[in-house]
Amino acid sequence: MTFLSPAHASYGILRAAVQAGALALVAALVLAGPAAAKPLKLVALGDSLTAGYGLPPGQAFPDVLARALKAKGWEVEVVNAGVSGDTAADGLARFDWSVPEDANAIIVEFGANDMLRGADPAATEVTLSHILAKAHDAHMATLLAGMVAAPNYGADYKRRFDAIYPELAERYDVPLYPFFLEGVAGVRSLQLSDGLHPNRDGVERIVEGILPSVEAVLAQAKR
Repeated sequence: MTFLSPAHASYGILRAAVQAGALALVAALVLAGPAAAKPLKLVALGDSLTAGYGLPPGQAFPDVLARALKAKGWEVEVVNAGVSGDTAADGLARFDWSVPEDANAIIVEFGANDMLRGADPAATEVTLSHILAKAHDAHMATLLAGMVAAPNYGADYKRRFDAIYPELAERYDVPLYPFFLEGVAGVRSLQLSDGLHPNRDGVERIVEGILPSVEAVLAQAKR
């Protein structure tokens, strides 16, 4: 019969405890599976069309987009950084505190209020250029949402305004969704009574149209 000294006995107990703890840790890791990937963060930076003017809670563009992305299997947090009444200049002025530093991607949606106020298209283009430059410097995958001028502003104004978005998309090498209100503008059943903003069905139509472009930008952000 072999007798163990108290020191040897204590060592054996400690060793057994450590081994048991290690086995428990390994078992826990196996049961837990691979660590869940951190969701992407997508910022929707825009005006009332993004903010959800006149809509009930949970029905704004970012909310509906988030649900559509989840249904497609994306793990994405969509941040509503829309403010009603904002021009492109207003968006640029609040960029630093409206867009989280850890954002992976951004949708830039401005121009409707610039157009409605008859702003010089050249000034709007410069401002949007600064916004895109800030997004580029922050290494965010970017989708530029375009706007078109109403015909009553005249052919020359419309030509200059409408050209802003494709020119900027080419300059900054970012994808362009040509007209944010595609399929909604001029369709009374998809608009609020003001004839300008989308209703709930209108937002659904916007999301349906823009979703493939958003997915492409998120795929870029994941790389």
